[in-house]
Amino acid sequence: MQHAYAHGHHASVVNSHADRTAANSAAHLVPLIQEGMSILDVGCGPGTITADLAQLTGSGRVVGVDYSEAVIVQARERAAARGLTNVSFETGDAYALAAAGDSFDIVTAHQVLHHLQRPVDALREFRRVVRPRGIVALREVDYGAVFWYPLLPALDNWLRIMLATGDALGAQFSAGRRVGTWAREAGFSDVTVTGSQWTYANEERVRWWGEGWAERALASSFATQALELGLATQSDLMEISEAWLEWSRTPGAFMQLPHGEVIARG
Repeated sequence: MQHAYAHGHHASVVNSHADRTAANSAAHLVPLIQEGMSILDVGCGPGTITADLAQLTGSGRVVGVDYSEAVIVQARERAAARGLTNVSFETGDAYALAAAGDSFDIVTAHQVLHHLQRPVDALREFRRVVRPRGIVALREVDYGAVFWYPLLPALDNWLRIMLATGDALGAQFSAGRRVGTWAREAGFSDVTVTGSQWTYANEERVRWWGEGWAERALASSFATQALELGLATQSDLMEISEAWLEWSRTPGAFMQLPHGEVIARG
């Protein structure tokens, strides 16, 4: 898989990804899921969304795919802890899925395409493995439209580094605004585009998000890649980490991450 995974799999990143559920990350898809459907979740990460989808489809079959064997192990452990027997996890390549053609009712990918150098090619592969008139469901963040309060200069620098890292790696970190166009370029004839957002506004969620990013700014691949690419100094990263902590402890702090969503068929 050609990918530019700027976040990496540091514990602070995986913990953030494990907060994702079908309710907060796939609400555009949930009403379309029916008992007995087969679902492929590409880029499943630690499998929390995947496990929710398995519960929703009941007697159906759900497969989670990710390129990282380490995170697949975690996904299996989480599903086993929930007692789910209709979900499995495997390593795989978004550009060359192991599944046969026309083998799933739904293919879903959350926060995957913006890491890929060739997102349209990946979508063509999703189209190959979904059944005729099946559903391909996508949700992608748009970092170029992220906003927050209070306005801390070091967080402006965080976003600058984030976007510049994506550009350097050939990724698409403002994918949310483009995902519908990519689906049409991949050959889908029926494309519905919607949007939603993650909002951090109450004290508990603000503190969780800010403290997580304070650690990620120093310890995750965000930090190592920014240093290697010459986009930040260690001093920059320290200031960013401290700004995240300041933000997380400010009464009335707010952040919103907009997402573009797609339901594609045909």
